[in-house]
Amino acid sequence: MLDFRKLQAEANNLNKVLVLAVFSLTSLFSHAEEARYFGIDDYLGSGGIGEVAVSPEGNFVAYTITSNDLKKDHTRDVVWMIPSAGGEPVQMTSADHDASSPQWSPDGRFLAVLSDRKDETTQVWLLDRRGGDAQQLTELKQGVDSFAWSPDSKRILLVASDPTPADLDEEELPNPRPYVVDRLQFKEDYVGYLSRHRTHIHVIDVASRETRQVTSGDFDDMDPAWSPDSQKIVFVSNRTEFPDRNRNTDLWLVDLQDEKLALRQLTTSATADASPSWSPDGKLIVYTSTVEGARPIYAIPQLTILDVATGKSTVNPSLRETQVFEPRFAPDGKSIYAITEYHAEQHLVQVDAASGAVQSLIEGEDVVTEFALRGDGSVVALISRPQTPEELYALDDGKLTRLSYLSEAIVADLQLATVRKESYQSADGTTIEALFVFPPNFKEGKRHPGILFIHGGPQQQWDLRFDYEAQMLAARGYVLVMPNPRGSWGYGQAFAEAIQADWGNLDYQDIIAGIDHGVAKGWIDEDHMAVYGWSYGGMLTNHVITKTDRFKAAITVASATLYIANYGHDQYQRWWEEELGLPWLPENRDKYDRMSPFYSLDKVTTPTLVVGGEDDWNVPILNSEQLYIVLKRRGIPTELVVYPEQGHSWSNVPSYEKDLYQRYFAWLERFVGF
Repeated sequence: MLDFRKLQAEANNLNKVLVLAVFSLTSLFSHAEEARYFGIDDYLGSGGIGEVAVSPEGNFVAYTITSNDLKKDHTRDVVWMIPSAGGEPVQMTSADHDASSPQWSPDGRFLAVLSDRKDETTQVWLLDRRGGDAQQLTELKQGVDSFAWSPDSKRILLVASDPTPADLDEEELPNPRPYVVDRLQFKEDYVGYLSRHRTHIHVIDVASRETRQVTSGDFDDMDPAWSPDSQKIVFVSNRTEFPDRNRNTDLWLVDLQDEKLALRQLTTSATADASPSWSPDGKLIVYTSTVEGARPIYAIPQLTILDVATGKSTVNPSLRETQVFEPRFAPDGKSIYAITEYHAEQHLVQVDAASGAVQSLIEGEDVVTEFALRGDGSVVALISRPQTPEELYALDDGKLTRLSYLSEAIVADLQLATVRKESYQSADGTTIEALFVFPPNFKEGKRHPGILFIHGGPQQQWDLRFDYEAQMLAARGYVLVMPNPRGSWGYGQAFAEAIQADWGNLDYQDIIAGIDHGVAKGWIDEDHMAVYGWSYGGMLTNHVITKTDRFKAAITVASATLYIANYGHDQYQRWWEEELGLPWLPENRDKYDRMSPFYSLDKVTTPTLVVGGEDDWNVPILNSEQLYIVLKRRGIPTELVVYPEQGHSWSNVPSYEKDLYQRYFAWLERFVGF
């Protein structure tokens, strides 16, 4: 066990030594080399900041750093702390175990974290700011998924799954138990087969360690938030008769003073309500609700305020066409802060609680990924820029002050790619935006090899944050085109759902117009182009190679081609039904076939690298196998690369990531050339 004060002192000393050593090496190499570009080792050696929490008095910021342990071949999360006025960071948890979700007790005495430091089960641990060993607070056999302090600091709510028989086994069995499934929604990526063991809310008394389960039933309960008086909890749950058949979630309230713990339903719309947060006086709850009448899978989350007494909800009219995330009230209750996605940007906005007027506090090339509020209403935010990975900044009176410099030693001596946002017209005249990423050695008037880089989702957007993958590809001399085609968020509801049941049509036109824009500008050599995408980006890549032979190489990762084969095998049975209908009905079969690129694979001539995770239940590996076998039988240059025991992504295994990018580079150099 670690002494809190001793850990701070040792970490301070170690940090100073490491900083001096890194900058000495940086200085040495910068003189030895004229130019160095961002590569795989730079990516794997960089750490990522996340999960920001400000101490009650506002003097310190706790946060996590995720880094790669290359020797042990896994990633590690460690909690750090830094003065909010700037200064030396202090490592708060050991690098021997994962620690995440730092949260200060409102009375300022403890910093609580989730950690697996004692065994493989994640529990809540307390770091006493007065010093002493870390204390394990919870002992749930199934572990803890998330937690939150009560405002009076006396209790902590816990979100935890029901214990399975395996959790309760006292001795390890020689073989795993069989899966017993009777749910409609029976699979989930990174989880596997789903049983009736649901996620519920518990409350633990910090002093006595007594734990009480406060929700139950055949439902999953999530996103809980304490009321200001520490007596009630609002949470999100789908408690309809058949929750596996729809996407409806509502806000529910449980009063801990009620011995029966009766639940009160606060919202009743048929859409998805989520992310509740109380006003300081307990009269209002801000949350997100999806658009009524919109296609469920494409519906954008909107900022909504609920009057707890009347039950009336009001959607902010100024943000109806804008995605909103993480809304929360300011400490004085007069305004609401939230993150919004808008036109390849991600802003921090402040919304007047009374009038609904919206003001952008951080916008443009400053991409806000997380934020935390101080008691005075000022902000600490994680911000990424096109040439700067995520760092901590303080926002005071409209001025940003940088607090952390984690990426400084990584990017200080590198020549990085530059990013430009461009607009262009698609085939039908629709205005589309794309990010163009130019290599460090880019020269105006000279054409460079190009990569059409397609995002996943499709309900996502490329934005102006530092993109490690794009930097690595651009560093090798490619101009990247990163379009936000129809289907993307950030451009309104109609834009997002324009591809409903019509994948590979309008979105294809939009992305091809993007690469054409780069060619017309004289940036891209049309004879040396590749196309690449992951997840939905891979699925759209598969459409591209069936529709054109313009690309000399393709890379498709975690993608699909024969969509009907996924029904009942992946985790998306609801999505397929919403998008195309029940596949066994004759009137729907043609919809699946028409939208699937599988039946056009006879047209493919593009050398294609096919990649997937062995245990991906999001887009199962059978899709990659089907694509590969068709191309192989047809004599098209192809390789199938499957990463063992991996789901839809594998960023937790550094050696796999290194292998992946080495294969990317080799494939591109082999078929695209320079």
